[in-house]
Amino acid sequence: QVQLIESGGGLVQTGGSLRLSCAASGRTFRNYAMGWFRQAPGKEREFVGGITWSGGTTDYADSVKGRFTISRDNAKNTVYLQMNSLKPEDTAVYYCAAATTSWPTRNSWQYNYWGQGTQVTVSS
Repeated sequence: QVQLIESGGGLVQTGGSLRLSCAASGRTFRNYAMGWFRQAPGKEREFVGGITWSGGTTDYADSVKGRFTISRDNAKNTVYLQMNSLKPEDTAVYYCAAATTSWPTRNSWQYNYWGQGTQVTVSS
């Protein structure tokens, strides 16, 4: 069982930065690939990026590639999403999720555990 709690969301102006954190409970955090997803009002949840259990490999959606960076600290049971050059279209609720897959899959249905989400709002 893994419990995930996101933090770090907020209101930021276009071009600004935020760093989201996802703290996990449980001693098996290092066994999971981790993903970040987001959901804007009226839209489906979409994959933002993910990272393997070791942190050695990351994957990003084209819409955030070059602006967002995912990292993890297994000693702290925490995964991070550094978001730079934010745009109004990045406004959404951001969720972290844990999967037992070896790869940070882009399919939400393959994730076993989800956090409650944190709101990110980018003003123009």
